[in-house]
Amino acid sequence: MVKKRVRDPEVLADAPPAQVEGDDSGSDDDVDMVNVEFEWFNFKPDVDFHGLKSLLRQLLDVDSQLFDLSALADLILSQATLGSTVKVDGEDTDAYAFLTILNLHEHREKKVVRDLAQYIAEKSKSNEALAALSSVLASPASQVGLVLAERMINVPSEVAPPMYAMLIDEIEAAVEDKEPYEFTHYLILSKTYNEIESALDQEEAPRTKKSKSQGGKKGGETFYFHPEDEVLQRHALAAGAFEYTRDEGEGMADSKRAFQEMGIKAQGSLMLIETSRFEGAVKAIGEYLSPPQ
Repeated sequence: MVKKRVRDPEVLADAPPAQVEGDDSGSDDDVDMVNVEFEWFNFKPDVDFHGLKSLLRQLLDVDSQLFDLSALADLILSQATLGSTVKVDGEDTDAYAFLTILNLHEHREKKVVRDLAQYIAEKSKSNEALAALSSVLASPASQVGLVLAERMINVPSEVAPPMYAMLIDEIEAAVEDKEPYEFTHYLILSKTYNEIESALDQEEAPRTKKSKSQGGKKGGETFYFHPEDEVLQRHALAAGAFEYTRDEGEGMADSKRAFQEMGIKAQGSLMLIETSRFEGAVKAIGEYLSPPQ
């Protein structure tokens, strides 16, 4: 159920309850499903600080160590009417997911924003697919809104469409109130991953020429932690992945393969969307992730 306030007491329409897998009933074919009602709220500074900081750490992965997450969380929480948290047991509990947007130009004097902007600028130069992003960031005429979104691993992707739709409404209301959210571009910072053949399996396997030549080989397919990112990148002026600064190499992938044969090598992701295309991208997310009727 959506209970998030935008800028007035209006209550938004109910969202369908999400289905989450429960305990196995003993058969591979029979899986219990639990209906969970998620609620959308504004950020609440005296409640959300620690939960938000934890989700930011998850979003930025190993490179979270490069930033002052406390300062970043405080900045996000200072925007009381912009962005959403998703909770299950009321607004005084920890968030299961969040989405927000930061004006990179408006907050350019804040150290954590300068650090983020410099980090993004450096990463945009590491991938030719992000060349347009480098140009936009360098232009004084650009007003870039940095979108940050993350959720716990077991939270279904169906929570994303309402969050993005509400963000558009909130930005429109903020612009009407003469607040600095009239963007030329939206920049989504996210992450993707590739599957890596396990180095551990290669050590245990017979040392044939084949196993030696394939050990640790990276698959060419990119996978999305957030399914909505696959839709967003189709509407992007520039979209691409980048290696983390603190990446410890492919050996790290084995620590992220709890329930599958392949290891997971995470990488950062950037998607730049022009304002004229952002609403269409959000509509496409809703169509892609809407629960079956």
